[in-house]
Amino acid sequence: MPLPSGLKTQNLKMTNSYKDKSWFKFLSNKYVWVLLFFSAWMIFLDNYSYFDHRLLDKQINELEDNKKYYQDEIKKDQENIKQLKNPEQIEKYAREKYFMKKDSEDIYIIEFQGDTIEKDETK
Repeated sequence: MPLPSGLKTQNLKMTNSYKDKSWFKFLSNKYVWVLLFFSAWMIFLDNYSYFDHRLLDKQINELEDNKKYYQDEIKKDQENIKQLKNPEQIEKYAREKYFMKKDSEDIYIIEFQGDTIEKDETK
């Protein structure tokens, strides 16, 4: 197609003003985009995402605390069992916990005001 008489042929180039900037070169790299996509996928969308791991770690910590508590309780119970092998300790335990007595004894249970819950007398 012939050009109008007043125009000269010029070598027209489309230039991008951002092309020489370092951040543009960095963001136009395909490996950066793959890395960003992979990171977003692993943090938010995967079945084993970062947030799921945080939740699971909290549950593990709670279970470990429960395990420690129950191990301590088992040790206390084992010590109580060892003590209850002695007949004198069995008698002491029965008197303290179950208020048992010998036939020739009387037991008096003394309750203080702060030890019991007061009943509602609003009838």
